[in-house]
Amino acid sequence: MHDSFDFNDRTVLVTGGARGIGLELSRQLAAKGAHVIAVGRDAASLDALAKQLHGSVTIQQVDLGTSGSAEALSQWVAETRPQCSALINNAAIMHHTDLTVDSQARLDAMSAEIAVNLTAPLQLSVDAAGAVGSSLLGHRQRHLRLAIAPKREAAVYCASKAALRSFTRSLRDQCRAAKLPIQVTEAVITLLDTTLSRACPLRKYPPALAAADLIAGIERGLDEIWIEKTKLLRIVHRLSPELAYCIMRDR
Repeated sequence: MHDSFDFNDRTVLVTGGARGIGLELSRQLAAKGAHVIAVGRDAASLDALAKQLHGSVTIQQVDLGTSGSAEALSQWVAETRPQCSALINNAAIMHHTDLTVDSQARLDAMSAEIAVNLTAPLQLSVDAAGAVGSSLLGHRQRHLRLAIAPKREAAVYCASKAALRSFTRSLRDQCRAAKLPIQVTEAVITLLDTTLSRACPLRKYPPALAAADLIAGIERGLDEIWIEKTKLLRIVHRLSPELAYCIMRDR
C-alpha cells in the first residue's frame, strides 16, 4: 500500500520549471496550494512565470550545465528555503547529433547533455536525500520513454535517461533500506508537444495533460508513472524488446 502525497502548503523545487511540461507543473502545483521554486536558464520565461504566479513562485536563473551549478543550487535551497520538501528533476536538453562525424561541436553537445540530464539530477537528488533530517519528505525524478527504447539520432540523451532510470531505482532501494520517509517516483513520459523533439505536433501529447498525470501519480504514491502511450510501450517491451526498439528508433 503506497502512502499518498499532498502538495498543499509544500515548497517544491522544479528544475526546468518555466518552459514545456515544467511550466505546466509549476502552474498546476501552485493551483494545488504549493509554493514552487522554478529553476531555469531563460530569464524571460522565468520572469513571465513570476508575473503569472505572483506570490506562489520563486524563480532562480540557473544553467545546470555549468560546473558546480547544481551544488550551488542545493546550498541556496538549504540556506534560504529549508522548508523545501519535494524535488522534481525535470530539466533536460536533447541534441540530435550524428556521432559518426568528428567535430568539436559533437563533443560539446555530449558534455552538455550529460551535465544537464544526468550529473545535475544526481547531485540534486543526493543533496535532497541528505536533507531528510530537516524537512525533506518527498523526492521525484522524471525521465522519458527513450530510456527504455532509444532513438537513433539522440544517442547521448537516451543514454543519460537510461542511467537516470537505474540511479532512481537504486536510490529508492537505499531510502527504503534506511527507512527514510522519502518517496522516489519516476515518470515515463510520452512524446510531448514541446520544442525538445522534432516530431509532428499531431503525434504529441499536451504538456498540461502530462503534468496532470504526473502530479496525480505522485499524489497516489506510485513508484513509477507511465503516461499515455508509454503504457503500451511497456507491454510491447516486455513481450519483445526488439520490437520496441524498432518502433522507437526513428520516432
